[in-house]
Amino acid sequence: MNARRGRGEMGPPMTWSRACRIWAALAAVAVGTQVAALCLGSVYAPPSAWLGALFGAGADSPAARIVLSLRLPRVAAGFATGALLSVAGALLQVLLRNPLADPYMLGVSGGAAVFALAALALAMPPALVSLGAFAGALVSIVLLVAVSRRALTADGTGLLLTGVVLATGWGALLTLLLSLADALRLRSMLFWLAGDLGGQAMPTFALLALPLVLVAILPSAGALNVLTAGDDQARALGVPVRRLRLRVFLVASLATAVAVTTAGTIGFVGLVVPHLLRHAFGNDQRMLLPAAALGGGALVVAADLLARTAVAPLQLPLGAVTAVLGVPMFLWLLQRAPR
Repeated sequence: MNARRGRGEMGPPMTWSRACRIWAALAAVAVGTQVAALCLGSVYAPPSAWLGALFGAGADSPAARIVLSLRLPRVAAGFATGALLSVAGALLQVLLRNPLADPYMLGVSGGAAVFALAALALAMPPALVSLGAFAGALVSIVLLVAVSRRALTADGTGLLLTGVVLATGWGALLTLLLSLADALRLRSMLFWLAGDLGGQAMPTFALLALPLVLVAILPSAGALNVLTAGDDQARALGVPVRRLRLRVFLVASLATAVAVTTAGTIGFVGLVVPHLLRHAFGNDQRMLLPAAALGGGALVVAADLLARTAVAPLQLPLGAVTAVLGVPMFLWLLQRAPR
């Protein structure tokens, strides 16, 4: 049975067998980027060294210690962060019926960053930092809905403009927080804000949040397909629109909050990856959402590998690298968009 493609999408009809082949290709790319990130760096670690360490053999070698204590947590954090951002972007785009929607342009990540950075400035424990990021993301979502309630049933343009204004406001608050921060904390806060995967233990919270987000939203993927045709038609077909929107808001907020807490602010992942994959899958969320998780995770791992090896031993901000990669890619996608 052929799956429906989004209006204006080009390419052959999508079938489940073709979708599985694309998923397999994306999974291979994701695994390849993770293997490269584990091997490459200031010290080369051959696969035999870290594979043996992972299975309990040779864990005392210098290469194995570097991989297990530094690179493996970084790779896991990068994949989880990219997958969460990409899924959040895909959800917001289908919910607002606007391909330009993503957590950063709508100010969701800005709210999460303000609350998380305030918690960091107050030297709160990691659990409260994560809770603050989630609260900030939810505050942004509530403000978006409250200010642009009518835009939710229109074309989403009003809501997108409201999100841009909110993002600007959150940016101003971030500037105030940074200007008031202690000089000893300022550099680490700035680097975290620009995107940073280094200096952390295994990101258990992010690795648990990713399957939770997918399990929470994938059963509603079919209903999201109906929602793209409009609220009235979705209600006529029995879709609980209000409850579905609430679920998407909460899931997108959770995904964004965990991503910001784990890696700071990383732009363009939630915008470019779903938009690019939509050229292959159309607007069928049953196929697009798992692909977005794989593609987003692979992109952030690859970008982080570039950030720490391009000018080694210096390390570039991850958010700057994703922006450098994302801007030309998005411009290319806009040129290919049907008119």
